[in-house]
Amino acid sequence: MASRMAKKEALMGFLTISPWLAGFLLFTIGPIIASMFISFTNWDLVTHPRWVGLDNYVHLIRDDPLFWQSLKVTLYFAILSLPLGLIASLAVAILMNQNVKGIFWFRTIYYLPAVMPAVAAAILWRWIFNNDFGILNVLLRFLGLQGLHWLTDPRWVVPAFVIMGLWSVGGGMLIYLAGLQGIPTQLYEAADLDGAGSWKKFLNVTLPMMSPVILYNLIMGIIGSFQAGFTTSYIMTSGGPNNASMFYVLYLYINAFERFKMGYASAQAWLLFLIVLLITFLVFKKSQAWVYYEGSGRAR
Repeated sequence: MASRMAKKEALMGFLTISPWLAGFLLFTIGPIIASMFISFTNWDLVTHPRWVGLDNYVHLIRDDPLFWQSLKVTLYFAILSLPLGLIASLAVAILMNQNVKGIFWFRTIYYLPAVMPAVAAAILWRWIFNNDFGILNVLLRFLGLQGLHWLTDPRWVVPAFVIMGLWSVGGGMLIYLAGLQGIPTQLYEAADLDGAGSWKKFLNVTLPMMSPVILYNLIMGIIGSFQAGFTTSYIMTSGGPNNASMFYVLYLYINAFERFKMGYASAQAWLLFLIVLLITFLVFKKSQAWVYYEGSGRAR
């Protein structure tokens, strides 16, 4: 009788989630498998796919300098934006964790840019970075400094996108804030009894207890930074000047939907997946030395 009830419950459970399973198979697993097949073909969306084996991958790695340029730009952006984003979002979260009047309004204000439409944000920041009347250059001139050609100088275009990315640290802030509020107050009370100051409490209590959350934001930041740049660079710079802002996903889009080289673009997408997978794996391996899990007594 119990076995029959268990089977009935299992059947009802599968029936309940069957719409999601169908959508997952049709719109996620299906396109993933299709893109893997397409990456081994030459396909322009009009004619039938022609099998070329590994030619797309070989051409990308050996004969396409723009592939390496887009990868270099994306890595440069990731190296600059990841640590700055992690530090800025954690600092804002600590500020937003204070028990002061009206703190909910400040949390909302800091989080709003994270949910602002990407196109609207790109247009807004294009005005901010304008060489002549942009508010950032106006501020620099007010301070007695020379204004910069943010979006037209190859040296400054990627740092400009990094600065723009810092504007939306509210997403990471929210996750950090949830982690901060989960730290037991007894740990801070014990540190107070030992005579620890604010800095020592931060180093010996806050950071170890927050290390799993930092790891999560780091992994999500790695994935996000390698996928970043399409909307902003497409609207603000179109990959210029001199391909200095040709992000990986923008070059992938150009190959797929402007040049109609779907097989080539699919191979590029799978190479991106392998790169992100490798970096994520290495981060997980190294995290055993610094991530503390409550109950284990040590990092693992």
